[in-house]
Amino acid sequence: MTGEFDLIDRIRQRVGSDSSVLLGIGDDAAALLPTPGQALVATTDTLVEGRHFLPDWAPADIGHLALAANLSDLAAMAARPRWLLLSLTLPAADPDWLDAFLDGFLPLAERFGALLVGGNMSSGPLSITVQALGEADPAGLLRRGQARPGDCLAVTGVPGEAAAGLALGHAAPLALIERWKRPEPRVDIARQLAPWLSSAADVSDGLLADLAHLLRPGQGATVQLSDLPASPALMSALPEHRARWQAQLTGGSDYELVMSLAPDRIEQARACCQAAGLAWSVIGQVNDSGQLRCLDEQGQAFEFDRSGWDHFLSPPVTARESTP
Repeated sequence: MTGEFDLIDRIRQRVGSDSSVLLGIGDDAAALLPTPGQALVATTDTLVEGRHFLPDWAPADIGHLALAANLSDLAAMAARPRWLLLSLTLPAADPDWLDAFLDGFLPLAERFGALLVGGNMSSGPLSITVQALGEADPAGLLRRGQARPGDCLAVTGVPGEAAAGLALGHAAPLALIERWKRPEPRVDIARQLAPWLSSAADVSDGLLADLAHLLRPGQGATVQLSDLPASPALMSALPEHRARWQAQLTGGSDYELVMSLAPDRIEQARACCQAAGLAWSVIGQVNDSGQLRCLDEQGQAFEFDRSGWDHFLSPPVTARESTP
């Protein structure tokens, strides 16, 4: 019979280490050696079945998403991922499920140089909590609320693809379902872009909601809807522009970066993203209006029924059609 410590041993056998880890998995706590002169950046996220993923998801997809959500928070602050803590609440001690989960979790951690150093195991309804620790140059740390009037607003990738995959379920193109299940945290490009940015946030709750985090009290912004990037898959899935705008601005779960920067920094940032093969689009501008407005091609304001994801107000993902 498999028990808690059998599962912990199973995890320990699959993780690596380096000289920064004095004590890793197996003691009461991990002991780590941060790099001198670097700021320690910490974040944590919990994923719950029915709120963030569906019961029929493959464990590897759950593992990837759980880590990607945390790495995206580090990316938004231009931090380098270093160490991870993983807390698993499982309905049963299922080694096959755990192995498949790690098949999604550990390759993503390895790709960005993050080491799993500890965590917790418990019995109960399925949920996953990850704590990610990273390091950043204190002088280059990106923050919310630092946009300036006149700054341009830009976004990486194509927001709305994950929301379209969720909304359409089985009818969604595979590319959109993959964007929902297997988002790509923008860790590397964030660190490259950091010298040219005034503020940044990751797009987890919806572009409008996360864009608002860049603004100081009393500031506002205008978003030009015609400048929102749209991939062929998104255009095919949501050909009607109003439905597409709704998904792009309020859907969330894309884990792209929304950022502010001075107009004279645009070309450097654009060239950086082009060299990395990543789409990058200027979508608006910061102002002193105190209002966040979205304008269509005719300059008319476009209103939304909500601004983004809220854990206590938004419907669970199980309310939508399941995906393959």
